[in-house]
Amino acid sequence: MFNLKVYVFAFIVSLSLSLPIASADIYKYEDDEGVLHFTDAPTDHRFKIFIRDIKKDKQFRTHFRLAKCVGNPTEFEPIINSCALEFGVDKSLVKAVIHAESGYDPNAVSAKGASGLMQLMPNTARSLKVGNSFDPAENIRGGVRYLRFLLDTFGGDEALALAAYNAGLSRVAKYGGIPPYEETRNYVAKVLEYRKSYQ
Repeated sequence: MFNLKVYVFAFIVSLSLSLPIASADIYKYEDDEGVLHFTDAPTDHRFKIFIRDIKKDKQFRTHFRLAKCVGNPTEFEPIINSCALEFGVDKSLVKAVIHAESGYDPNAVSAKGASGLMQLMPNTARSLKVGNSFDPAENIRGGVRYLRFLLDTFGGDEALALAAYNAGLSRVAKYGGIPPYEETRNYVAKVLEYRKSYQ
């Protein structure tokens, strides 16, 4: 029996290999009738990533240099080590998140209202029992605890955990992966690149 779906899939894969590197991510979903739909601008949560923009991903991975810190990273080393050990999160990942979020400025406040070293949003801080987001020990402990929760939620997938840290759990769930937001993709790539410098 002729399998149209397999044929279409094979055709698209062969076509993608024969063309120059994609200039955008391609998403697909299969509807109830077995019809495959493709787009580079998903507007429906059923679309899942199909072909990555390899050129853009490479740029993300190689573009970031370790930005200057506002604060002094060594000042917070004991707190980071203690919280990383307590929650079983790699301390180099914690350091990279702090570096990307606040540049080690314990008094940092974002335009959206996130505050402290790990830039906790007020509702997130409350749910994590963080009474004072500007207290480095409380902020780091809350942030690392939240990272642990996100890592557990996504089966240890650090990229998805970081995407949720930046864009929120609901958006990662909606898109079934890293949301197609430049800020979030940029953030994930930056943190993972920073992490290498702390390993």
